[in-house]
Parts: sequence; structure tokens; C-alpha cells
Amino acid sequence: LMVWLRRTTHYLFIVVVAVNSTLLTINAGDYIFYTDWAWTSFVVFSISQSTMLVVGAIYYMLFTGVPGTATYYATIMTIYTWVAKGAWFALGYPYDFVVIPVWIPSAMLLDLTYWATRRNKHAAIIIGGTLVGLSLPIFNMINLLLVRDPLEMAFKYPRPTLPPYMTPIEPQVGKFYNSPVALGSGAAAVLSVPIAALGAKLNTWTYRWMAA
Repeated sequence: LMVWLRRTTHYLFIVVVAVNSTLLTINAGDYIFYTDWAWTSFVVFSISQSTMLVVGAIYYMLFTGVPGTATYYATIMTIYTWVAKGAWFALGYPYDFVVIPVWIPSAMLLDLTYWATRRNKHAAIIIGGTLVGLSLPIFNMINLLLVRDPLEMAFKYPRPTLPPYMTPIEPQVGKFYNSPVALGSGAAAVLSVPIAALGAKLNTWTYRWMAA
């Protein structure tokens, strides 16, 4: 019974943290981050989402020791965001008002790395973290290409709580860099590895705290 209770508690923690991680995407600063800023700040989005996903996913994957936990974590984030999307839709906003970020395929790569290396923590950090950072911007740009322009939604349905300095602007991608996907993937791949290491270290601290 105690083993079952401990495992249940572990997975409950995953649900709670995944939901809170999703809130960072949905309600950051009283505006819909992904909808307003995906085109204008895709590199920033790629880095933030990759690191946010990898720190929680690797934490709980190592916490349970079960390959597949990272995908479970990303799935909860996705489901919760779809619930929020439905809530906005019920308030009268269009279907494309919230674009759901694609977390699951990148989390699956992290799980596959952990499984293929026979649960090697360091391989999961280095290889898995790199794969998450490289893949997430690619999957999300494909996702954006399949929906209407998020900026069109942002201009047509502005949030009354949006501060003037956060008002969406027309993207000027060509002036700064030629490929936001390449730059986002490169930066995210580099930064996801130390953030994955942080998630693994948090897992160690958690075990020490539980043993105390």
C-alpha cells in the first residue's frame, strides 16, 4: 500500500508542476504569450519553452526512473492548454486565438534517449537536452504554419490588460537574423543541456530531502 501511495504521489506531483508550467505559457503577464509573440519573438519563445519543458520533464523522468514520464509530463501540459483554449473559445474568441505549443514530440525524444542509453542520467542530460532544444523550435514553426497568423489575432482581439509596451509589433525577422528556427534551435540546444542538468540536480536534492 505504501509503495502504491508513494507512486501515486509522484504522479500527482507531475500533474501539479506540469499544470503550473503551462500557466507560464498561457498567462504570462496578462497576455497570451504564444499568440501575441510567436512570430515576433520566436527565438525567445523557443528558448523559454525548451528549457521549461526539459527541466520539469527530466526531473520527473529521473524521479520515477521510468522512460515515458517525460512524454506524460508534456501530455498533461498539452491537455491543460487545450482546456484553456476551450475556455477562451467559450468567451467568444476565435478558435485560433490560442495556438497550442508542441511539447510532446520533444519530450518523446528525451524519453527515447533515456531508454536507449539504458537509463543513463548523463546521456539523458547531454543528448536528451540537446534533442529537446533542437527539435522544439522546428515542431512549433510547423505548428504555426498550419494556423492563421497569430499576429492577426493579436491585433484584432487585443487584451484590455495588455500594457502599451507589450503591444504586438510587426515582425522584422530579416533585419536581425535570417532564420528564427535555426537560431532558436541552436540557442535552445545549448541552453537546454545545463537546464536539464539543473532538473537532474533538483531530483537529487528532492531525494535527500525525503530521506532526511
